Amino acid sequence: MRKKRVAGFLNRVTWAVAAFSAALLPLGAQGAESASAKPQPVRPNIVVILLDDVGFSDIGSFGSEIPTPNIDALAKDGLAFTQFYNNARCSPSRAALLTGTYPHQAGLGHLEGVEVPGSRGFLSKLSDRVVTLAEVLKSDGYFTAMAGKWHVGISRGVGPWNRGFDRSLTTPFGELYYPDQPQPNAKTVYIDGEKLPASSPRVGEGYWYSSDMFVDWQSKFVREAEAQRKPFFLYMPFTAAHFPLMAPAEDVAKFKGKYMRGWDAIRRDRFERQKKLGIIAPDAELPAALSGSYDWDKLSAADKDRFDTLMAVYAAMISRVDRSIGTLVDRLKQSGELDNTIILLMNDNGGTAESGPDGRLKGEGLPGSAQSVVWTGMNWAMLQNTPFQYFKHHTQEGGIATPLIVHWPRGIDPKLRGTLVREPGHLIDVMPTLVEVSGVTYPKTFNGHQILPMQGRSMAPAFHGQPLTRDKPIFWEHEGNRAVRDGKWKLVARFEQPWQLFDMAADRTEMHDLAARQPERVRAMARQWDAWAASSDVDAWRESYDMHLKGRTRQIWGGAELPERPEAMKK
Repeated sequence: MRKKRVAGFLNRVTWAVAAFSAALLPLGAQGAESASAKPQPVRPNIVVILLDDVGFSDIGSFGSEIPTPNIDALAKDGLAFTQFYNNARCSPSRAALLTGTYPHQAGLGHLEGVEVPGSRGFLSKLSDRVVTLAEVLKSDGYFTAMAGKWHVGISRGVGPWNRGFDRSLTTPFGELYYPDQPQPNAKTVYIDGEKLPASSPRVGEGYWYSSDMFVDWQSKFVREAEAQRKPFFLYMPFTAAHFPLMAPAEDVAKFKGKYMRGWDAIRRDRFERQKKLGIIAPDAELPAALSGSYDWDKLSAADKDRFDTLMAVYAAMISRVDRSIGTLVDRLKQSGELDNTIILLMNDNGGTAESGPDGRLKGEGLPGSAQSVVWTGMNWAMLQNTPFQYFKHHTQEGGIATPLIVHWPRGIDPKLRGTLVREPGHLIDVMPTLVEVSGVTYPKTFNGHQILPMQGRSMAPAFHGQPLTRDKPIFWEHEGNRAVRDGKWKLVARFEQPWQLFDMAADRTEMHDLAARQPERVRAMARQWDAWAASSDVDAWRESYDMHLKGRTRQIWGGAELPERPEAMKK
C-alpha cells in the first residue's frame, strides 16, 4: 500500500489544526486506487519534553554558551515563548503540566511525600478530581507513553500506568543517570508498573546514561504507536539536570576550563546575548548578585578550579540531553512523523541554589561519575537564571520563568517560524492547547469522579500570529512564596514578607518595586490572590509541612546552609 499525506486545516470550535491523509486502500488488479477514497483527518502526534532544574538561560536560543543545536533548531523552525511560567518546583509543575489545573487543585501543592491530613492541596499524589493529558488523549484514540521522571505519586500508589499511559518506563523521583548509582532514589525503575532494580538488563543494555536510555525507550514506544496506526502522545520528562549532577567523562572534559572566567563575566555575556536575541528588552537591567555570593576574583586558584568543575558537569548534562533530544527528532524525521508532530519543550523550575554558595563536590571517582556528588550551588544558579533574581522554590522570575519552545511544521504558519511570542503563559495552558489541536474532548466526569475544569487557555492562536489573551490572572503559591501576574503587572512576595509590585513590561528583572507608589493596585491584586487561594485549596503554608527541610532555615543563602567563609570572599 502507498501512503500519501496532504496538509490541511480542520476547523473545530474556534479552530483546530490537523493534517489530512488520503485513505489507504488496497490496490486493484491494475494498481488503481478506489474512486471512492476520501481524505480522512489525521490528528497530530504530541511530544512534551520537560527538563529538570534547568535555568532560564541554559539553552543557546535563550542566551547560553552551552551548545544546544538540536533544541535551538526546534526554536528556529518553531516558536519561542519568552514569558512562559512553571510552578517553581518539581512535583507542582508536573501536576499542572499533566492536568491543566493549578498544583493544589491537582493535590500536589508541594512535593510528593508532603501530605497533610485534611488538606485537599497536599495529597502527595495526583487527585481523582483531575485528569491527565494521557487520560484525555487515550480516551479519544491516542497511544500514550512516557519514559523518564514521574514524581507525582508512585509512593502513594499513583503511577503513569494507572493515570492513562499505555506504556511507561519511569523513575519515581528522578535523579537517575547510571545503573549503579548509590543514591536510594536512583535504585528503582518501573516498567508498566512492574518494579525493577535500575541495574536490570531489562532497563537498558550495557552501561547506559539515562538521557540516552530514556530516548531509546521513547523511540520504542513511537514504533509501537505506528504499528497500531494510532497518533501518539509521548511524555519525555528527563532527569537532567537535577542533582546529583552526573555526565559521562568525555562530555565533562569538553567543558572543563571553560568556566574559569567566573559567574559574573559569563552572566554578563549571557545577558548581552539575550538582548541581541530579543529574549529581553534592550534596556533591561541586570540585577546584582544576592548577598552571600562570592567574588570570583577573590577566590583561590584551587577554589576556582573546583567551581569550574561543578559547572563543567552541569554544562555536560545540558549538552548531552540536547543530543538525546536530537536523536528522537531524527528518528521522527526518518519515520515521516516529524512534520505532523507538535513538540513542546520547557523546564519544571528555575536553576537551584540548593547547597548554598559553595555547592558540593564529594564522593569517589571522577566528578560526574555515578560515585560522585556534584551540586552547582547558588553562585552558578545566578548564571543559570540570567537575567533574573532568585531560584527554584521562589516566585520571583528566577524561580518560575522557563523557555517554552513549540515546533510543529504542519501547524505553525511558515511566516512565523523562528519568531518570539511575548504574551505571558503558564503550564496550565498546555492541556487546553493540546485538547484544541488534537480535537479530543475534555471530560466533565472520569472514572466516576467529577473533574475540575481546565484553568488555562489555549496557546494555539499564536501558531497563526493571533494575540493570546486571558480572562483571568495567573497565580502561584509554593512554601508561602506567592505571586499573581495580571497583564503587565506582577505582585510577588516571599514567605511572610510584604507584597512587591513590578511593571513587567518595563522591568522584567524585578528591580523597581512600585508597591509604595501604587497601594490601591497592590490591594486589588492581593484580593485577587486571596480569592484564588480560597477557591483553589491553597492552605496557609506552615514550615512543618515540608518534610525535606527538617527544621532548617528555608532561605538557603542567608541562614543555616550558608557556610562560614571569609567576609572578603563575599560580595
